Amino acid sequence: MRFVLLGAGVSALSMMVLSGQAGVPSGLPWPAQVLIAAAAGLAAWHARRSVWPLAAVGAAAYAWLVMWPPLLLASYYAGRTLGRRGVAAYLGGSLVACGVSALVGGWRAGRHELLTATLGNALFMGIAVIALPLALGLWTKARHEVLEAAKERAERLEREQVMRAEQARAQERARIAREMHDVVAHRVSLIVLHAGALEVRTADDETARAAALIGGIGREALTNLRDVLGVLRTPQRSPQRSPLGSPQRSPQRSPQAEEAPRSPQAEEAYRPPPTLGDIDRLLDQSRALGIAVTRHDEGEPRPVEPTVERTAYRVVQEALTNVHKHAGGASTDVLIRYGAGTLEVEVANTPPSAPREELPGAGWGLVGLRERVELLGGTLRTSAQDGGGFLVSARIPA
Repeated sequence: MRFVLLGAGVSALSMMVLSGQAGVPSGLPWPAQVLIAAAAGLAAWHARRSVWPLAAVGAAAYAWLVMWPPLLLASYYAGRTLGRRGVAAYLGGSLVACGVSALVGGWRAGRHELLTATLGNALFMGIAVIALPLALGLWTKARHEVLEAAKERAERLEREQVMRAEQARAQERARIAREMHDVVAHRVSLIVLHAGALEVRTADDETARAAALIGGIGREALTNLRDVLGVLRTPQRSPQRSPLGSPQRSPQRSPQAEEAPRSPQAEEAYRPPPTLGDIDRLLDQSRALGIAVTRHDEGEPRPVEPTVERTAYRVVQEALTNVHKHAGGASTDVLIRYGAGTLEVEVANTPPSAPREELPGAGWGLVGLRERVELLGGTLRTSAQDGGGFLVSARIPA
């Protein structure tokens, strides 16, 4: 659209020059003037693809009729689009057009001779129609190149910054994974080994059951820890794209590979994350450790999103863990309430029956739990109860 308007403007100015309103009267019939102006406008419209047609029309029209609009526009686009050799060729052609125009002016006399054959006016027309537009085009081109170079440099710096951030993130994830493997996994493995040895060597059935429970919980913790370490060790890669830009599909697995039996460790790794259906097993583990846990359900149970179920499970798990660590032996009530558009989970415990040595902890459990709940748009409330108990209550949209 811009070049259509540009062509129309060049045609209108050319008609004004040919009629003598903005230049030397051509003395041509009106249809010839319209044809020449139309040719100039068409060449101006075509300048977006090539400047040479406009330059040829402008040179011919200026040499014969002193019609300056197409030559002025051609000079600008020559500086804007041509390289060094192209600009040199254009300047040479423009000087030839000026020389021919001076010869034609001397032959035709009158205003034509005044504008093109006298030294002062010829220099003025050359500067105004050729030199200044050409310089403006060269400046515009240089400015555009500088801006493009600055944009490219900024994009390159941004890519490098992103790469450095990703590299630092990967190094930190690897460091955390190493620390968890070398410290946490090692200690939990020792707990599992000692529990297994105690289960085999003890003659007391109750002690053997407690040792088996400790070993099972430790193995489950090692499985969860292995999953976390796998996530930390796995690089986050964007999906690869084919040359056509569509994401490449992963290689197809053979039916034999799909049907191949998995080892017990692999089956454990492929176990789905815990949900509300696993809460009873979690409560049984706490009961086996000597805590009286009672479950209460309110509302009509209904399917909820897996992320909501996992979060609700983690709320109960963290609350029971805190009961074991800080109020061992205290009776605990677990409430699961299905409300209108919400799932509420409450874990309340009574004060401990006797003082006991608290287990060490980092103090980040409830902080992480609150972040997990708030990511789903829910709220987590923790408060001390009258008489020394404690309440953990989560309200999750579902």
